[in-house]
Amino acid sequence: MQSEIINKKLGKKAVWLLGIMPLLLLAGLISVIASWGTGVEEQQAAPIEVLNFERIILTDDGFEVRILNSGPKELTVAQVVVDDSFWNASYSPSPTLERFGSSTIYIPYPWVEGDPHQIKLITSNGLIFTGDVPAAMKTPTADTNRFLQYSLIGFYVGVVPVGLGLLWYPFMRRFSSKGIQAVLAFTVGLLFFLAVDTIQEGLELGAEAPGVFQGTGLVWFGAALSFLFLIAIDQTKSKKEIQHNDPGKQVSFKIASGIGLHNLGEGLAIGAAFAAGEAALGSFLIIGFTLHNITEGIGIAAPLLKAKPTYKTFLALALLGGGPAIIGTWIGGFVFNQTLAALFFGIGAGAIIQVIYVIFKMIVRDAKAAEAPAVSWLNFSGLTLGILLMYVTALLVNF
Repeated sequence: MQSEIINKKLGKKAVWLLGIMPLLLLAGLISVIASWGTGVEEQQAAPIEVLNFERIILTDDGFEVRILNSGPKELTVAQVVVDDSFWNASYSPSPTLERFGSSTIYIPYPWVEGDPHQIKLITSNGLIFTGDVPAAMKTPTADTNRFLQYSLIGFYVGVVPVGLGLLWYPFMRRFSSKGIQAVLAFTVGLLFFLAVDTIQEGLELGAEAPGVFQGTGLVWFGAALSFLFLIAIDQTKSKKEIQHNDPGKQVSFKIASGIGLHNLGEGLAIGAAFAAGEAALGSFLIIGFTLHNITEGIGIAAPLLKAKPTYKTFLALALLGGGPAIIGTWIGGFVFNQTLAALFFGIGAGAIIQVIYVIFKMIVRDAKAAEAPAVSWLNFSGLTLGILLMYVTALLVNF
């Protein structure tokens, strides 16, 4: 008996050894290559250095430039040029950056409000990296007053228009069964536009992020993983749990969550505009996004047309769908980061696509129960109207 137990233990260890052995051999191969080289003796034609400007902050004393070394090797900033003039600067912690190392450069330069400025950093190998200030303006500090101002902006852009859109719920309750299906199809149109728009904005931010982080890839990875994650959550719910909870209410909260992530991105854009000193652009974005987001409340309310929600439900949906715009405005105004923003946009797009999938299944199920086509002319018109409405309101932001 004891011998059988010992044999089983040895068998398990042998299985683990078989699984670990390829990894050990791979680690040995990499260590050999690192120690002895590849055997090719040709010299590097030119130094490979990549320096990214993470943020340029304007203070009363000049510029604070935050940089990141995303290249394969260590680099050293040897000279600083501002508006074609060499300028003294101090570094924290050092002008030499290890790979993935960051540093802050303090440049005592008398910048002129409203004027454009250009900062060039020259490395010890002679490579030049450029950062631009389109219109100089003192960077807002994260004080209580600015914090409350950004909160109010996010509230205007996110919570208020989504809440106003939810006020159409009593009107939509008067629709027939076919009318409710058309409203659901309209919601799919709204969400489809938002998904495409979210992915597009994420790809733009990903392209601006340091190449080593593969920002555009993060958008697709975030979208795919969030979509599959939400699908997995739905499939793990028991039938009793689904029957006990109102499915329409669940879908509304999913829609609000996906739209909330999208509105987080809108807040990022507004906060970043004000932080960069582009107050006119920030104000324009506020007006455009506010008009654009009122249609989102209709989409959130659509799955509730056969339910009996309370005012607390509508309040929670308005906060969930619009509240993230407040958080986005804080992030954009104080600590904007292209890489993380691209990932957030990807996650938001995946969540929206998953909601589209759920609503489409609802339309098919209801149509089958009513012995009617799922893709009727009325549903097609609702879908088209949703896309067109979002497109037209988006023009107010983009132009």
